[in-house]
Amino acid sequence: MTAAARTVALGARFNGPPGSANGGYACGTAAVALTDGPAEVVLRRPPPLDVPLDVVETAEGVELQHEGQTVAAARRWEGTVEVPAPPSRSELASAVARFDTAAYASQHPFARCFTCGPSRPDGDGLGLFPAPVAPTMVAWPWSPSPSTAGDDGLVVAPVVWASLDCPSGLCWMHAPDGSTSGPVVLGRLAVRIDRRPAVGEALIVGGWQIAAEGRKRLGGTAVWADDGEVLASAQATWVVLDEAQAQAFRAGS
Repeated sequence: MTAAARTVALGARFNGPPGSANGGYACGTAAVALTDGPAEVVLRRPPPLDVPLDVVETAEGVELQHEGQTVAAARRWEGTVEVPAPPSRSELASAVARFDTAAYASQHPFARCFTCGPSRPDGDGLGLFPAPVAPTMVAWPWSPSPSTAGDDGLVVAPVVWASLDCPSGLCWMHAPDGSTSGPVVLGRLAVRIDRRPAVGEALIVGGWQIAAEGRKRLGGTAVWADDGEVLASAQATWVVLDEAQAQAFRAGS
């Protein structure tokens, strides 16, 4: 079977904005079609849900295509991410206790996002919320549910990618300086997974600001084990939506 004949689908559970897939999950699906190593994926358009996407080989890697249009383009990545130390468990517990979950839910533009949506049932989404632990960093505890794992009992790679998605944008949206007030959407995600976590493992997921340029926001993300081990790290580019774009995303158009 040739690469062009392969197809994948992004299940409806793994949505981000209404009607389209979570960017990290879509990027992870494209990356897995190419390699089990580090990869960089660029999203070209909102990834559709529950439709066949062709996996097409290119000179640089692979693309996921829908009706001849590129949805995501993946290539191998040799970059690295400078990962800060995680917050301590006591620092994280204090940040979580202070976090206004009700206010977050009332203001969330994509409340059923697989990664950070507050309107998902327990265990259905990842439930990663942006509790500030420093002026430019947010974090939240994570204990993966059985529904995120493969047959080996480890969290599947696209879900690890999803966990590394939203925190790198939420650190901008929830920064104390209010520098990014509108919704942001993922444009590019580069990920290195050193170890996939096990179901029930006590983890910390954090996102931090790197740089801003025009409407672009660069952020980093990491998944840490309880002892500070870095399981996975990422660097993401986000795009701040104008009001018309934000309304279109909320409507799923």
